[in-house]
Amino acid sequence: MKNNYYLLLLLFCSSVYSQTFSIDADLRPRFEYRHGYGSLFPEDADPAAFVTQRSRLNFAYAAENLKVLVSVQDVSTWGDTRQILDYDGNDSFSLFQAWAELQLGKNWYTKLGRQVISYDDQRIFGGLDWAMQGRFHDAALLKYRGKNLQLDFGFAYNQEDQWQLGTLYTVTGFFSYKTMQYVHFRKNWQNSTLSLLFLNNGFQQFLDDDNVLADGVYNRQTAGTYFEFPLSDLKFSGSAYYQFGKAMPSQDLSAYQVALDASYKPGKILYSLGLEILSGTDQNSTGENNSFFPLYGTNHKFNGFMDYFYVGNHANDVGLNDYHGKIVFKTGSKSSLLLKGHYFSSNAGLLNNADKYLGTEVDAVYGQDILKDVQMNIGYSHMFASEGMSLIKAGRTHDNVNNWAWIQLIINPKILQYKFSKD
Repeated sequence: MKNNYYLLLLLFCSSVYSQTFSIDADLRPRFEYRHGYGSLFPEDADPAAFVTQRSRLNFAYAAENLKVLVSVQDVSTWGDTRQILDYDGNDSFSLFQAWAELQLGKNWYTKLGRQVISYDDQRIFGGLDWAMQGRFHDAALLKYRGKNLQLDFGFAYNQEDQWQLGTLYTVTGFFSYKTMQYVHFRKNWQNSTLSLLFLNNGFQQFLDDDNVLADGVYNRQTAGTYFEFPLSDLKFSGSAYYQFGKAMPSQDLSAYQVALDASYKPGKILYSLGLEILSGTDQNSTGENNSFFPLYGTNHKFNGFMDYFYVGNHANDVGLNDYHGKIVFKTGSKSSLLLKGHYFSSNAGLLNNADKYLGTEVDAVYGQDILKDVQMNIGYSHMFASEGMSLIKAGRTHDNVNNWAWIQLIINPKILQYKFSKD
């Protein structure tokens, strides 16, 4: 009888409290000391040090066939606005996400608006959560969700204003596209997954050097796969992508990426070894572009935390061979330490047939849960650069010390969660 009472109570609550509204925050101040972050440290220069902060509020609503999320944020550097100023002089406030997801049938959904698009290991599409501002797309998705199967169709058409005439698009940035279409398929088998992706991006083409006269679009295609599968006590993951179409309106593109990682966790310690190859173009080449670029992924996650490659840089360059290994182990009940090493070499030829070895990077990150919803991370990275690195970093000397240190708090409290009747 008592069990029947609890069952009736559960059924009553699930029917009455059919809608939820929640508010949560994401505050993360981060101090950084930069002495060769992102590029080689130049002669006769002072290191940089600053504190940046993300202040984000997420407002979420969920009903039976509808989900809505609105996320607003301020991303600023401590001290970038003069005190008692009646406005934010750096225009740091922005709309991060604003989307609605509607259920169209038993397994079909559509998601419309400004949103994070993230798949698999986030190599091609990722949320870029390390960057304070994150990454979003203004897009429309058609989604199928079945048992162990997912299928997404994505579409975007970008304009910078509501023109009376023409469709000129001059928004700049790494691979800011005018049009996008993609399909992503994912299949799960117990502990294994296989994903397939086809992506087309259209970029504004111009008839003049001042980017005033529009002349249609040129297109870049990316196609490939990502997989995960266990083999006894080992877990393997990897990817392979091919890019083709146009690198520039007058330059053909043919580039590839392949990666394979193996991890082993016998107890509380994780061991991992891996390799990633991203094709590049010889520095003395004047023909076809062979440089792969990972486009809209969380690139900070890959190829070293010092962001020497593919984080707003290294496009249309010599590519990369990245041999890496890492160890992650518990240092306490609520703390851990990650140690990772990278051996870098160029994939394509350097000038004057220089040695392709670029350098070795060592990364360390310590994480500690301080309170409920509060985590502290401390990181240190060191780049041991070679002469080859100078050839792809504007000729800066490789002999200087190149290191980077940071400390960050991540504060994610759930401020409000309210359930209410649809009546």
